[in-house]
Amino acid sequence: MSGALDVIGDLLASIFTLAFVAQALRITVPYVLAAVGGALTERSGIVDLALEAKLLCGAFAAAIIGYETGSIPLAIAGAAVTGAAIGAVQALWAIRLRADQIVTGVALNIIAFGLTRFLLQVWYGQGANSPQFQGTGTAVWSSPLVWLAIVLVAAAIVLVDRTVLGLRLRAAGERPDATIAAGVSVGGARFLAALCGGAIAGVGGAQLSLAVGGFGDQMSSGRGYVALAAVIMGGWRPAYVALVCLGFGAAEAVQARMQGVGTGLPPELVRLLPYVVALVLLATLRGRGRAPAALGRPT
Repeated sequence: MSGALDVIGDLLASIFTLAFVAQALRITVPYVLAAVGGALTERSGIVDLALEAKLLCGAFAAAIIGYETGSIPLAIAGAAVTGAAIGAVQALWAIRLRADQIVTGVALNIIAFGLTRFLLQVWYGQGANSPQFQGTGTAVWSSPLVWLAIVLVAAAIVLVDRTVLGLRLRAAGERPDATIAAGVSVGGARFLAALCGGAIAGVGGAQLSLAVGGFGDQMSSGRGYVALAAVIMGGWRPAYVALVCLGFGAAEAVQARMQGVGTGLPPELVRLLPYVVALVLLATLRGRGRAPAALGRPT
């Protein structure tokens, strides 16, 4: 029995190291930025199913601008602007055209996948990958995106809970009728939330491409949908949403470390770990938050 415990202890010691913490943080960045951006948008009353598109297009913009200019700050800014542009389109369809917000989100995700491949083919003659360039690398503590993510998450928490703008944003998602009666534009609040949320999610996409110095089609790999699940699990509250995303990042980091050190377990079983964590979190956290009352309803 003691021998088995020693083996388990050695295995845990080989997995949970400082390098593991750094890897977990790096993996968490795109999840948490997409999820916090989605939480802002959804708190205003717009269903944000387009997080996958914002991540993918943000990664694409960062890679293209980074390759063409060699500037990391410009690449990050381009990703934010691209994410905000997608948020603007999403908001216009939801507010002005009163389109079905779920269908709109799915459509934007499909368009993003096809458009990025098309532009790669037109500009560089290949539809799967962009040219390589010097990105930020996989180092965590020296990465500007890791520190920027911390700042953006903290800013989103303060914005939603401690500012007049956050109050209007929450009111637009909870009581649009009372918001209108108070003289506040529900459409304006939702549009601004979609812009801010889209910009934050776009920066999350920049982490995907700048870390490896290039863009690949399907680079988002479903992270936008996982981020949307984190929004729901976190009860649409940015602080709790960030904690859920940290759990996802840690689970993926454990999976990678277990594959690296060798556990004797089948690789297929090890790869299931992040999804098991998601199910556990969903079962544990469900019911702890309530969706905004006017979520998905037109103004």
